[in-house]
Amino acid sequence: AVRILPKPTFASQEETMHGFKSYFPSSLYTPTAASAVADAKRGAAPFAAPVAGFAPSNFQHPAAGFMAASSQEYGIDYFLKGALAGGICCSVTHGALTPVDVVKTRMQLDPSKYTGMVSGFNKVIAEEGAGALLTGLGPTAFGYFVQGWFKFGGVEYFKIQAHNSMTPQQTWDNRNSIYLGASAAAEFIADIFLCPLEATRIRLVSNPTYASSMMGAMSKMAGEEGVIGAFYSGFGPILAKQVPYTMAKFAVQGIAAERIYESIGKTPKTCSQGENISVSLASGVVAGVTAAIISHPADTLLSKINKKGAGGAGGMLSRLGNIAAETGMWKLCTQGLAARCVMIGTLTAGQFGIFDIVMNAVGASKFHFHDPSKPADH
Repeated sequence: AVRILPKPTFASQEETMHGFKSYFPSSLYTPTAASAVADAKRGAAPFAAPVAGFAPSNFQHPAAGFMAASSQEYGIDYFLKGALAGGICCSVTHGALTPVDVVKTRMQLDPSKYTGMVSGFNKVIAEEGAGALLTGLGPTAFGYFVQGWFKFGGVEYFKIQAHNSMTPQQTWDNRNSIYLGASAAAEFIADIFLCPLEATRIRLVSNPTYASSMMGAMSKMAGEEGVIGAFYSGFGPILAKQVPYTMAKFAVQGIAAERIYESIGKTPKTCSQGENISVSLASGVVAGVTAAIISHPADTLLSKINKKGAGGAGGMLSRLGNIAAETGMWKLCTQGLAARCVMIGTLTAGQFGIFDIVMNAVGASKFHFHDPSKPADH
């Protein structure tokens, strides 16, 4: 004879993960943080139906409050605010440093004529007028707004997604890897949009008479060389320049900021707004100089390949190889490096400072990694 077993009593839907019925008897069901979050969102008492012999009706999973607060605080509105702050800080800083970038680019393209930063400024003003120092301002300001939008917004997004997929201790232990991975992914996406505008900027700086406006230059370049040839010949170099630069920039800034907070015995939560901005500025200088040195060879290649005719005929890799052979590794690493360290150190400090200011202005509390072994307000 076949014996029919009694149907087990299932846990209520409110007690199960992600709203699905459990296939285990309620007596074996263990409360989870996911169900605690579901309770918190609908305002119900967590685990209202107690598990027999396990917990009282007012049991709260230790992670529930943290997860619910994290979900509310870092939603789509936070990422949009981060993207806006990133677009503004990158556009303002890169736009303000356009004169420095003009001279730096000339030094890379024609080192025999432009031998130094100060003499380069004087030569450009004497030969072309002070207005020449603002050549490429349009594509610079617009291009870096777009890039900053995806870069800073993307870093915040990928960083928080990684944080949400780990325990607090895992997040803290792997924070440097999270910085590196999040910044690499965000920069790759940002460079797809930046590359055409950077190619246009370099063309205008290298040949000021090429066109009278950004749109005019882009239209002319596309007509002469095609969209890919005109705007994406430098995609490889821009990735080689920007991805290591951004990885170093965010990882080093994060480490430097941690060391500064430790040295003053405070955390972001216990510092005033002014103190946090000062930490961002100081750590940004360290990060900027480090990132400039790491990415400079690719920056030199990018400047040269966007000069019409540079590297001869052939594909992008062939042209890059010709340029590298003609220039030499030492010059690739050092031509215009001092100017770029000044530029990028100042620029990076300004970016992190402005980012914090804008985030505060739009009412967003910036995400920081936190050591779970210490009190949250320590």
